[in-house]
Amino acid sequence: MEPLEFPVRLNRYLAHKGFSTRRGADELITKGLVKINGNVAVLGDKVSNPDDKVEVSEKVIAKMEGSHRYLAYYKPRGISTDAQTEGESIKSSLPALRGLFPLGRLDKDSEGLVILTNDGRLTDSVLSPDRVHEKEYLVKVDKKITDTFVRHLERGILIETYKTKPAKARRAGETLFRIVLTEGKKHQIRRMCAAEGYQVLELKRVRIMNIKLGDLKEGAYREIIGEELAELKKSIGL
Repeated sequence: MEPLEFPVRLNRYLAHKGFSTRRGADELITKGLVKINGNVAVLGDKVSNPDDKVEVSEKVIAKMEGSHRYLAYYKPRGISTDAQTEGESIKSSLPALRGLFPLGRLDKDSEGLVILTNDGRLTDSVLSPDRVHEKEYLVKVDKKITDTFVRHLERGILIETYKTKPAKARRAGETLFRIVLTEGKKHQIRRMCAAEGYQVLELKRVRIMNIKLGDLKEGAYREIIGEELAELKKSIGL
């Protein structure tokens, strides 16, 4: 799901956040069940910026909770998280899960954990660059890993004109390392490695916040429920 561009009509905002369809959002607004910055909204209102406080009646939210789904999915290499790109995507490979969208992206040539949901409230909370959420990766490169390389990964590496934020990194083998990032620039790990003279051979995401890939097999998924889901929601303020 692509980020919203502000200002945006309130009904589109609510649909994007997974509260309802646009038509359903209009009904919620008409019934006085939506507020913007403490004021009861009316049809045609817009959300001016991400800092605007949009509130939906607790009764509506309680009814929604039962229809939301949260899945941990092991995306294989060769599968795209973007349904608009050519080739096989998550949506085409998992037709039974249509209506769910990936929370963020994972390169087509990479594999590992993707969270799938129909709860649009998670989008900004997890993907916003202002939020600090850990994502952990296991990476295999084309030559022996040095202490200097690991230190550079941790301190930040200049990729073109941008210096990456400090990260946690450690060896996991002669040519394997683990890295924990709190940001998600496009092809970031591959670009960091290339800047240090390494080529990424395999890249697997093994954790997003408290959600772990665990023993999931390629192409398989599991429901995120119970305490695991409660911790995820708590960490992003839901």
